[in-house]
Amino acid sequence: MPKYNKIFGLSLLATAILLSACQPREKEAKEVTPPETVQTQPEIAQLKGQTEKLNLDIPECDGKNCPEISIERLNSNQAFIDQFIDQQILARLQGVLNADAIAPAKVEVASEPEADETPASDAAPKPQLSARQKLEKQAQPYMQTFLNLDKELKDLSANHSISLMIKPKILNPGAPLATVVLNSTHYLGGAHGSTAQNYYNFDLDRKKLVKLDDIILPNKKAQLEAKAHEVFKTWVIDSQLATDIKEYEQAWKFKLTDNFFLTRDGLALQYAEYEIGPYVVGLPRLNIPFSELEGIIKPEYLPKSEQAAASEAKANAK
Repeated sequence: MPKYNKIFGLSLLATAILLSACQPREKEAKEVTPPETVQTQPEIAQLKGQTEKLNLDIPECDGKNCPEISIERLNSNQAFIDQFIDQQILARLQGVLNADAIAPAKVEVASEPEADETPASDAAPKPQLSARQKLEKQAQPYMQTFLNLDKELKDLSANHSISLMIKPKILNPGAPLATVVLNSTHYLGGAHGSTAQNYYNFDLDRKKLVKLDDIILPNKKAQLEAKAHEVFKTWVIDSQLATDIKEYEQAWKFKLTDNFFLTRDGLALQYAEYEIGPYVVGLPRLNIPFSELEGIIKPEYLPKSEQAAASEAKANAK
């Protein structure tokens, strides 16, 4: 009997071992990988916005020779640029509409409402004017001058329809420079009208206007002028304005303009009517490629490929 008990015990032990071997193993603990740290890139400032038209106090006109005027301002996410462009619009109005050259007011305009005689202590506070409303108020005297000129021309039996348009536009939103162009056209009688384009460049991080001198390396302006002069000579010949540059410059002498902007390919120099050529050439523009500007303008205003080439050239020069 003890023999059988021993055999029975061994059988139970073997069965227990087999059962334990058949049990599924616990899953191995997975290695926990720490979450990847994503480096956030600093947000690049960009100029965004649109134009808004000024509501000007102009009398209605049903005739064929009605004066036409349209002024728009910039309403963007950069208040310092909007304010600067507003001032340029007023300067443009002052340049085009010289009030001293036009007779005193002859056009009836809506009279201002009489001042309320309510004591100041009881008067309600005046509502704050928006930037557009402020510019409208500042522009109104020029509108009167515009209407006076129209009346003078009609009194002289002139069948001219005078016009004035001013409108800004965002050309480059930023990096390296944000650029706004202020376009204007006007016809105030005479043989033909006039057009102007002025470019204004801004550093959005520093919130400042950037001029041509600001992007040129120290003591390199003469080199830039020489490059621009060569482009000017090519333009004169290609435009068939003259075959002798020296003779042409007796009437239209070359000069370096401060009216510039950066394109994808290089530096654009914008000239006004009659500045370096006759009226027929319109608004001349001289373009200097970036490849010609290495070592002349600061590296931060060059494309990355030119920046690398400029750095390599500087290192090799050492």
